[in-house]
Amino acid sequence: MTAAVETETGSTTTVSAEAAVRLTKVTKTFRDGGAPVLEGIDLSVAPGEFVCLLGASGCGKSTLLNLIADLDKPSGGTVDVPSGRAALMFQESALFPWLSAGANIDLALRLRGRSGKRERRTEAERLLDLVRLRGAYDKRPHQLSGGMRQRVALARALAQDSKVLLMDEPFAALDAITRDVLHEELIRLWETTGLAVVFVTHNVREAVRLGQRVVLLSSRPGRVAHEWHVDIPQPRRVEDKAVADLSVEITDHLRQEISRHGR
Repeated sequence: MTAAVETETGSTTTVSAEAAVRLTKVTKTFRDGGAPVLEGIDLSVAPGEFVCLLGASGCGKSTLLNLIADLDKPSGGTVDVPSGRAALMFQESALFPWLSAGANIDLALRLRGRSGKRERRTEAERLLDLVRLRGAYDKRPHQLSGGMRQRVALARALAQDSKVLLMDEPFAALDAITRDVLHEELIRLWETTGLAVVFVTHNVREAVRLGQRVVLLSSRPGRVAHEWHVDIPQPRRVEDKAVADLSVEITDHLRQEISRHGR
């Protein structure tokens, strides 16, 4: 059975006192006098928690990730990542095409301050092995499939040695089978590393399959509209009845938010 706890707008989220990410009354406006994209966001993510963000297009999900990643600053409120800068993985792999898979990871290690070439090579190969790409160190991005490129991008994000991993629709452009496989790999890595993950998606079933908590943002301005704690044991599949049932409930709320935006 699916146990879901829904929290209405304005309620207090129960979180660890030592949050991996904490946003307090966060507002973001891109121009003076313009309408806010985000308004009054209160959200905390516990260490090791997997949180999925859902919402209509334009509700500010990616903007929220950029604020957590310190790529932009809030117009109001505070964003706190106590462990330091979060690692960010984009929808596209964003690999440097002239570098091999290993060299793309090596670059992240050098930027992190790892100076020994042999040590970096060993670490890059370990990370490729972790994402099940052993032997791909010398392969260029054009020699890899879309799913393999995303694995390299994930390894590069892990090379940053952050306690927080931000993922902005990383599997949206992949076919269903590849996405299904990478869901399994992501859960395996999350359980292995103990990272806090904030995962943005438009796919409700993807959110329910992956997340311990699903947070729905309202249409502009983006606010925390609802939350669900997902008590379905892992491993999950998108075809599971419990996943489907909760997905239907969340989709109904998402449609209501989209309808409000259209009025």
